[in-house]
Amino acid sequence: MKPLLLALGLLTAALPLQAGIKVASLHPIVADLARQVGGANVEVIEVLKPGGDIHHFEPAPKDIAAMRGAKLLLASGKGLEPYLDKLRDSLGSEVKLVEVGEKVPSIPYVHDHEHEHEGKEGAKEEEHDHHDHGEFDPHWWHSAENMKRAASIMAEELSAADPANAAAYAAGAKAATKRFAELKIWAQKEIAKIPRKDRKLVTAHAAFGYFCKEFGLESMSVLGIGRNDDASTRHIAETIEEIREHGIRAIFPEDQANPKVLAEIARSTGVKVGEPLIADGTAKIAHTFETMLAHNVRAIVNALAPAR
Repeated sequence: MKPLLLALGLLTAALPLQAGIKVASLHPIVADLARQVGGANVEVIEVLKPGGDIHHFEPAPKDIAAMRGAKLLLASGKGLEPYLDKLRDSLGSEVKLVEVGEKVPSIPYVHDHEHEHEGKEGAKEEEHDHHDHGEFDPHWWHSAENMKRAASIMAEELSAADPANAAAYAAGAKAATKRFAELKIWAQKEIAKIPRKDRKLVTAHAAFGYFCKEFGLESMSVLGIGRNDDASTRHIAETIEEIREHGIRAIFPEDQANPKVLAEIARSTGVKVGEPLIADGTAKIAHTFETMLAHNVRAIVNALAPAR
């Protein structure tokens, strides 16, 4: 009997684990959160993969085919994916669309100046990105507190879709929340190395509002919301004046956006250019909340804290 039981045990161990449910994700950070909360009970299909551009991505027919059979379609939300209505029509009612960030508190975009550029006839026109993300900042996953809320939301949605594994999802969310809390404490200690007067984060685009709110920095963006490498002469002059007036120590490009205007500002002010920050959470080197936050905190502290 014992040899038979042993053989059955070995056979069971050799069989691949079958996921409880299949989910599809439209953002790498959301995909990683689904894996952390869902564990072995969830198969995660990444539609937008690391290295992709969230501001210009729209699902192709092959992406829609990959989503078939998923119980949940996980989006970041807050207007980041303007194609969701069309995608919902394509998939039908068989897939539940969950905008994970919708229940996370929103903050408005921070507009440091009026971001305008000259039209062909000299008239000033408002700058627009390829996608209009609305009045609220959609980059909610730059905050550990928001990620803790998102872990709870993820557990609720997975449990509703797969009640048999609800206890496992609750445990996964609890473990993820603990990790996020620990990372926030580490980040706070690191940022405390920067003198208060130097806690000003100047970036190419307005993507770090949640980060700055959580960790006590002042956010300043050169180009505002859009990804266009375009700023009015007046705005560049105002930015240069602010950098000089406030004694800004560094300005930061981003992993997917290093506009020429930053180099122009650096030349005019003598301010140093810091290591590129991860703005959209899709970088190949950092596409989880943990790796993105750790990268950004280290880059900011290295540039803004006094040398030791």
